[in-house]
Amino acid sequence: MNPLAQNQLLPAVSPIAEDVISGLSASPKRLPPRLFYDAAGSDLFEQITELPEYYLTRTERTILSQHASEMLKDAGPGLTLIELGAGTASKTKVIIEALLRQQMSTTFYPIDVSASALEIARDTLKSEFPALKVRPLVGDYSAGLSQLSGTPGRKLVLYIGSSIGNFEPDEAGVLLKTIRQSLTPGDALLLGADMVKDEAVLLAAYNDEQGVTARFNLNILARINRELGGDFDLTAFRHWAIWNAAKSRIEMHLESLRAQTVNISEIDMRVRFRRGETIHTENSYKFTPAMVREILSAGGFELEQTWMDEQNWFGVHLARIKR
Repeated sequence: MNPLAQNQLLPAVSPIAEDVISGLSASPKRLPPRLFYDAAGSDLFEQITELPEYYLTRTERTILSQHASEMLKDAGPGLTLIELGAGTASKTKVIIEALLRQQMSTTFYPIDVSASALEIARDTLKSEFPALKVRPLVGDYSAGLSQLSGTPGRKLVLYIGSSIGNFEPDEAGVLLKTIRQSLTPGDALLLGADMVKDEAVLLAAYNDEQGVTARFNLNILARINRELGGDFDLTAFRHWAIWNAAKSRIEMHLESLRAQTVNISEIDMRVRFRRGETIHTENSYKFTPAMVREILSAGGFELEQTWMDEQNWFGVHLARIKR
């Protein structure tokens, strides 16, 4: 069946159907990283953040723990917090705690595609911070931000965890421009970005010894099986991560270990794989300071301040709307 004709089926099936049809019909094959984050994938990612090889979360957490008060003071008074890709918001607690020391109450809008992760965030944060109003929004960034564009007062958008690295540089600028359009003068953005570093450190972070990242990557196929009636044999694919120095990014792929045909019944799709053929599932760009300034400028922001760890492995950047 012509993939374009499949659109008439989409309302009756999983919302991931359109991404699966377009991605697995492409050459080379690809699937967008947002498909990682069903309940199982979100749980696996939380496990990844605690792995010894995965320096990103703990390094960023250290920066936030040391500098959150200064960041919030620089952002301005009377803040409402909005977090993009919040997940369970475990990494956000240090910011919330610091903010509630500066102002008696605030509202926190976590935005994420995973409803289950947001439920955990809401219940945990309400228990730990009684003065905090938690208003979860399930959906993608643009939909969530559009609902908040009229929120009164000064807003601070948190886009931490280096999720910006999952976008192509031009796409990152477009995303930041979308964020910018939902803000008003005086609002600010706190952006986390993983920086370029030794290749061995990078590769270890995406090829952990316990194989959690491999299970996380393969879960995207398991999700297609669950939601779209696919018959992917997960043992017939392997997780593969490489450092592409020319493009300054880690790439994650799923490699077919044999020639095979996969059927996806709910969208009436048959996908053939050659042995060694891959599905490109994620890019994770690693930034230089110049790259950070470039994407912020493309999105309509001016960089005001940067905080980094002692090794300059990770940066948290405060940016303001260009005047």
